[in-house]
Amino acid sequence: MTDIKKPRAGSLAYRPRKRAERELPSINYWPEVSDKAVLGFAGYKAGMTTIAFIDNTNSPTKGQEVATGATVLETPAMKVYGIRAYNNGNVVDEYVDDKEILKMLNAKKIAKKEIKEWKDVFLLAFAQPNLTKIGKKHIERMELGIGGGEEKLEYARSLLGKELRITDVFKPGQFVDVIAVTKGKGWQGPVKRFGVSMQRPKATGRRRHVGNIGPFHPGYTMYTARMAGQLGYHKRTELNKWIAKIGKKEEAEAINPEGGFPHYGFVVNDYVILKGSVPGAIKRPVRLRLSLRKTGQVLEPKITYISKGVR
Repeated sequence: MTDIKKPRAGSLAYRPRKRAERELPSINYWPEVSDKAVLGFAGYKAGMTTIAFIDNTNSPTKGQEVATGATVLETPAMKVYGIRAYNNGNVVDEYVDDKEILKMLNAKKIAKKEIKEWKDVFLLAFAQPNLTKIGKKHIERMELGIGGGEEKLEYARSLLGKELRITDVFKPGQFVDVIAVTKGKGWQGPVKRFGVSMQRPKATGRRRHVGNIGPFHPGYTMYTARMAGQLGYHKRTELNKWIAKIGKKEEAEAINPEGGFPHYGFVVNDYVILKGSVPGAIKRPVRLRLSLRKTGQVLEPKITYISKGVR
């Protein structure tokens, strides 16, 4: 019988198990949406709490009150500073002419270019961690996918220089995909890294090592052998996270524990509560994308309780 504690131990789907190139992950694919909409946002992981809600799915607990763990992300407003168009391998950027935004980008002047031909269009936006209490000053730039079909470019130009809030992008009850860099655990041995069984004490005098790292032929060690190496700080995508609540900054006191979230502090901006856990450490940037797989009717969640304690 399969050990349910380590179903993916040694899975090649997670190779290479190396450190992520940067803490802010990139998103390589966006869903195709015909309606005019922004498809992504970014926030900062504040911590976890407990929520209770009325289950409106077709599960055995339908109609009952269900309690579960949830993650709080602080989502300060993002600013749109440009448009990026791709056309047969060519990239053309069109920027906003705004002194305040140029100052935040640490740019004195940006050359103006006009997009004429394109195959896909994205927004260029940056998150503002300086609006939070985490002590981070530098903005974090990223691409955001948009919907709108052939009217994408016009829609993108209408957003230039404006602020985006989480309430403009997502609604409670929607499903999103979460992209983040996991907690780093440094260099670890094969027992912790892959969950291999420990040797019995009298085997070789060593217990936390792999007894066999491959067949006799081919006469070299294959890359699939379970060996020591980097564990954690990997880019990971989790699909279908349910948005339980989106709160405005005026409502932040409803979720802040006494003394604030451990190692984070108080949430002072808009926030979103996602059912379940989210990859990454406290204060780490987390990117949200409209769900690729879970689409359909959005049902307004009925939240009955939000704990102000800490998990």
